[in-house]
Amino acid sequence: MIADHDTYIAQAQENLRLLLARIRTQLSAALPDAEEIIAYKMPGFKIGQTIIAGYAAFSKQCGLYTAPAAIKSHAEEISKAGLKATKTGVTFSPKHSIPDDLISKIALASRSAHEL
Repeated sequence: MIADHDTYIAQAQENLRLLLARIRTQLSAALPDAEEIIAYKMPGFKIGQTIIAGYAAFSKQCGLYTAPAAIKSHAEEISKAGLKATKTGVTFSPKHSIPDDLISKIALASRSAHEL
């Protein structure tokens, strides 16, 4: 079982750790009043009872997961960055990472979508 964000990042593949740490830093800065949690076996940030954003590592890529409205509202920027998006997430790799400002924008949009 993953106890916290530090443990999750430490247990990820070595080539993904720096990227995961960067995502955590950007989410923490964008959501300063959010609590770090582990939910659905991945690290996330919640305010009250609402999970605003989460991130995860896979075999060759990472993902950022938020409210569907946050992804939809930034779909053009995500596409211009050459990243793949689903209804609730954006995937990227160390070689083709998500820009820091886009992480922040998506996190803030997710927070707004939850009207917190």
